[in-house]
Amino acid sequence: MSATRADSVLGHRSRPRGWRVALPWVLTVGMVATQIAYPLVDGEWLRRVTIASVVLFFLASVTHAWVHRGLSWVVGLLAIGVGGGLLAEAVGVRTGVPFGDYTYSGSLGPQVLHVPVVVPLAWTMMAYPVLLAARRTTQRWVIPLGALGLAGWDVFLDPQMVADGRWTWSDPTPALPGVPDVPLTNYAGWLLVALVMMALLVWLLPRDRADESVPAVLLAWTYVGSIVGNLFWFGQPSVAIAGGIAMGLLVVPWAWTAWQSRP
Repeated sequence: MSATRADSVLGHRSRPRGWRVALPWVLTVGMVATQIAYPLVDGEWLRRVTIASVVLFFLASVTHAWVHRGLSWVVGLLAIGVGGGLLAEAVGVRTGVPFGDYTYSGSLGPQVLHVPVVVPLAWTMMAYPVLLAARRTTQRWVIPLGALGLAGWDVFLDPQMVADGRWTWSDPTPALPGVPDVPLTNYAGWLLVALVMMALLVWLLPRDRADESVPAVLLAWTYVGSIVGNLFWFGQPSVAIAGGIAMGLLVVPWAWTAWQSRP
């Protein structure tokens, strides 16, 4: 779908004003605060902070898209991110395809089709900044680059959530060196779903020149924070290295492109 045609289908966005511009920033600050608190709490508070972090990140992404790209753009993002994420996870839990045989512990709150509601929110919250970063970095390779970035983020995410007991695999082998308890099939599944999700997002949602400040902060914070957290708080240097390389396939060229194109 061309940008011109997509604009006609999705509608034109109005210029953001007042409190609407501030709202995504407030949610972003809240998300950062919960993630800073993450290594400082445990037990029930850790569970609450985990869920709050996802919800705030999701709301920051969605409200920013709404403010700067319009309601119809957001509807497309939610249909693909939430709908696609839920579909992939529901099939995965039931059949073991494409992530491997895994089970959620029930500690992440309400579930739909045996999938915690926060899980498809997590797919969506990261798909938004990843899509914009890939589009800023390349014209021709947005889909594979975005898919690498989204799947690379999971190299940080899954070991952390498994260590906290949020989900488990029945057979977590073979795994990445130094990153036990998460099978390679999971990362392959993430890459497959991310390729489909990015293809749909690129096809449906028009490329534009709207503001990208909040999603840039969300992406950079996630990348740097995940490396630092695994090195100094979670005791998983192998995850820091593996995730830094995997997600860095998107983040490093994106950061370089942004630096080169600065005013």
